[in-house]
Amino acid sequence: MIDFVLEQLELLPFLFAVYLALEWLEVHAGGALEKCLERARSIGPAAAALAGVFPQCGFSAVAASLYSGGIITIGTLLAVFLSTSDELIPVMIGAKAPAGLIVKIVAVKTVSALVAGFLVNAFVVLFRGSNVPVAKVDELCVHSRCSCREHKGIVVPALIHTAEIFAFVFAVSALVELALHFFGAGALESLALNRPVSGAFVGALIGLVPNCAVSAAAAGLYVEHPELISSGALMASSFTGCGVGMLVLFRTNRNLRQNLAVLALVAVAGMLLGMAAGCLI
Repeated sequence: MIDFVLEQLELLPFLFAVYLALEWLEVHAGGALEKCLERARSIGPAAAALAGVFPQCGFSAVAASLYSGGIITIGTLLAVFLSTSDELIPVMIGAKAPAGLIVKIVAVKTVSALVAGFLVNAFVVLFRGSNVPVAKVDELCVHSRCSCREHKGIVVPALIHTAEIFAFVFAVSALVELALHFFGAGALESLALNRPVSGAFVGALIGLVPNCAVSAAAAGLYVEHPELISSGALMASSFTGCGVGMLVLFRTNRNLRQNLAVLALVAVAGMLLGMAAGCLI
């Protein structure tokens, strides 16, 4: 229980930093923000894929908030979600997995996320003619009904948004934690994770569960009992395991169709990339 609370508290500095930045952008950036976003579009997925390498789901939460505020593109968001490894890498290091295996996993995830992000951005440009985000930071306040505009400055509104999102994430994560406690992480062993295609499909679905215990259990199972889970299933669960990022997206972005599209993209890309990566790991 203490570990769970500590893991959730680690989100606070990430959330506060991003909402403080968003508040500052809304107040000071003005029309220059759109020009900066257009310049940054070409490198967004690359930077996002590299950021997701760090074993901390706070980056996925930050990316979800930035996407909801119209700061980053859907391709950049996808790159962060796919490259985020949550607890996979720390668990494998702790289990003394071969260094070559860990490096290969990180490299495959990073390159795959980068390519997927650029492809999605290119697809959007092809069919819509443009992929420059439209800044909509003020909609975060409208959606959450936080009344933070009644306060002067940027610190208090940032604190209000941080507390509101943190409370939501904590509540949902606690419910997931209780469910995993009753079912047990050992339930993964009963699933068909050692089959080439169905294993990747099930692994991708498991990875969508917003809790780091799932990625930790999958990594531990792969290291200790590789006969029970294929490398494709492990990679699929890692690709879709974007921590609490998906929770933050559904809470902060009022466009449900966009949220469902991102969810579908992550799930399908995770399954396909997992099966492909399984041949390389």
